[in-house]
Amino acid sequence: QVQLVESGGGLVQAGGSLRPSCAAAGRTFRSYNMGWFRQAPGKEREFVAAVSWSGGRTYYADSVKGRFTISRDNAKNTVFLQMNSLKPEDTAVYYCGAAESSRAAGTWLGIEGNYDYWGQGTQVTVSS
Repeated sequence: QVQLVESGGGLVQAGGSLRPSCAAAGRTFRSYNMGWFRQAPGKEREFVAAVSWSGGRTYYADSVKGRFTISRDNAKNTVFLQMNSLKPEDTAVYYCGAAESSRAAGTWLGIEGNYDYWGQGTQVTVSS
Protein backbone atom coordinates (compact mmCIF):
# COMPACT_ATOMS: atom_id res chain seq x y z
CA GLN A 1 0.00 0.00 0.00
CA VAL A 2 1.24 3.48 -0.91
CA GLN A 3 -0.38 6.71 0.21
CA LEU A 4 0.43 9.81 -1.83
CA VAL A 5 0.02 13.44 -0.77
CA GLU A 6 0.65 16.28 -3.20
CA SER A 7 1.53 19.83 -2.18
CA GLY A 8 3.14 22.91 -3.66
CA GLY A 9 0.50 24.01 -6.12
CA GLY A 10 -0.72 27.58 -6.22
CA LEU A 11 -1.42 30.69 -8.27
CA VAL A 12 1.31 32.09 -10.50
CA GLN A 13 1.52 34.52 -13.41
CA ALA A 14 2.32 33.31 -16.89
CA GLY A 15 6.06 32.79 -17.28
CA GLY A 16 6.48 31.94 -13.62
CA SER A 17 7.51 28.73 -11.89
CA LEU A 18 6.13 26.26 -9.37
CA ARG A 19 7.50 23.06 -7.88
CA PRO A 20 4.78 20.71 -6.67
CA SER A 21 5.88 17.70 -4.67
CA CYS A 22 4.35 14.35 -3.85
CA ALA A 23 5.21 12.60 -0.60
CA ALA A 24 4.71 8.86 -0.39
CA ALA A 25 4.04 6.88 2.77
CA GLY A 26 5.27 3.32 2.73
CA ARG A 27 8.52 1.43 2.78
CA THR A 28 8.33 0.28 -0.84
CA PHE A 29 8.65 3.65 -2.60
CA ARG A 30 11.63 2.35 -4.59
CA SER A 31 9.40 -0.35 -6.07
CA TYR A 32 7.30 2.19 -7.91
CA ASN A 33 7.70 4.23 -11.03
CA MET A 34 6.08 7.62 -10.45
CA GLY A 35 4.09 9.92 -12.69
CA TRP A 36 2.30 13.25 -12.79
CA PHE A 37 -0.99 13.73 -14.58
CA ARG A 38 -3.25 16.76 -14.76
CA GLN A 39 -6.91 17.46 -15.29
CA ALA A 40 -8.32 20.79 -16.41
CA PRO A 41 -12.01 21.66 -15.96
CA GLY A 42 -14.14 19.85 -18.50
CA LYS A 43 -11.23 17.79 -19.80
CA GLU A 44 -9.94 14.29 -19.25
CA ARG A 45 -6.91 13.57 -17.10
CA GLU A 46 -3.75 13.69 -19.20
CA PHE A 47 -0.19 12.52 -18.79
CA VAL A 48 2.44 15.12 -17.89
CA ALA A 49 5.64 13.34 -16.85
CA ALA A 50 6.99 10.14 -15.33
CA VAL A 51 10.19 8.93 -13.71
CA SER A 52 11.55 5.42 -13.27
CA TRP A 53 12.03 3.86 -9.82
CA SER A 54 15.74 4.73 -9.85
CA GLY A 55 15.27 8.21 -11.24
CA GLY A 56 17.42 7.27 -14.19
CA ARG A 57 14.74 7.58 -16.86
CA THR A 58 12.20 10.31 -17.41
CA TYR A 59 9.32 10.74 -19.82
CA TYR A 60 7.37 13.85 -20.79
CA ALA A 61 4.31 14.88 -22.70
CA ASP A 62 5.19 16.97 -25.75
CA SER A 63 3.29 19.93 -24.31
CA VAL A 64 5.69 20.25 -21.35
CA LYS A 65 9.04 19.13 -22.79
CA GLY A 66 11.72 21.69 -22.14
CA ARG A 67 9.63 23.44 -19.49
CA PHE A 68 8.94 20.78 -16.82
CA THR A 69 11.37 18.50 -15.04
CA ILE A 70 10.39 15.47 -12.97
CA SER A 71 12.73 14.10 -10.31
CA ARG A 72 12.59 11.95 -7.20
CA ASP A 73 14.42 11.59 -3.90
CA ASN A 74 14.12 7.98 -2.77
CA ALA A 75 15.68 8.78 0.60
CA LYS A 76 12.77 11.14 1.28
CA ASN A 77 10.07 9.16 -0.52
CA THR A 78 9.23 12.23 -2.59
CA VAL A 79 8.77 13.05 -6.26
CA PHE A 80 8.95 16.59 -7.62
CA LEU A 81 7.71 18.42 -10.69
CA GLN A 82 9.66 21.57 -11.48
CA MET A 83 7.45 23.67 -13.74
CA ASN A 84 9.01 26.65 -15.52
CA SER A 85 7.71 29.06 -18.16
CA LEU A 86 4.16 28.31 -17.09
CA LYS A 87 1.30 29.08 -19.45
CA PRO A 88 -2.41 29.64 -18.74
CA GLU A 89 -3.10 26.31 -20.47
CA ASP A 90 -1.10 24.56 -17.73
CA THR A 91 -3.91 25.41 -15.30
CA ALA A 92 -5.26 22.14 -13.86
CA VAL A 93 -5.36 19.89 -10.84
CA TYR A 94 -2.10 17.97 -10.79
CA TYR A 95 -2.10 14.39 -9.54
CA CYS A 96 0.78 12.10 -8.78
CA GLY A 97 0.51 8.38 -9.28
CA ALA A 98 2.53 5.30 -8.39
CA ALA A 99 2.91 2.37 -10.76
CA GLU A 100 4.51 -0.86 -9.58
CA SER A 101 7.74 -1.10 -11.55
CA SER A 102 7.31 -4.79 -12.37
CA ARG A 103 3.95 -4.08 -13.96
CA ALA A 104 4.35 -0.79 -15.84
CA ALA A 105 7.44 0.95 -17.14
CA GLY A 106 8.66 3.02 -20.04
CA THR A 107 6.04 4.44 -22.33
CA TRP A 108 3.34 2.48 -20.47
CA LEU A 109 3.68 5.12 -17.78
CA GLY A 110 1.81 7.51 -20.05
CA ILE A 111 -1.39 5.54 -19.51
CA GLU A 112 -3.52 6.44 -16.50
CA GLY A 113 -4.86 2.92 -16.06
CA ASN A 114 -1.39 1.53 -15.40
CA TYR A 115 -1.07 3.32 -12.07
CA ASP A 116 -1.90 1.60 -8.80
CA TYR A 117 -2.21 4.55 -6.44
CA TRP A 118 -3.14 8.23 -6.72
CA GLY A 119 -2.92 11.30 -4.56
CA GLN A 120 -5.72 13.77 -3.97
CA GLY A 121 -4.28 16.40 -6.32
CA THR A 122 -2.98 19.94 -6.00
CA GLN A 123 -4.38 22.94 -7.89
CA VAL A 124 -2.13 24.89 -10.22
CA THR A 125 -3.52 28.12 -11.65
CA VAL A 126 -1.61 30.22 -14.16
CA SER A 127 -2.96 33.71 -14.82
CA SER A 128 -2.36 35.55 -18.07
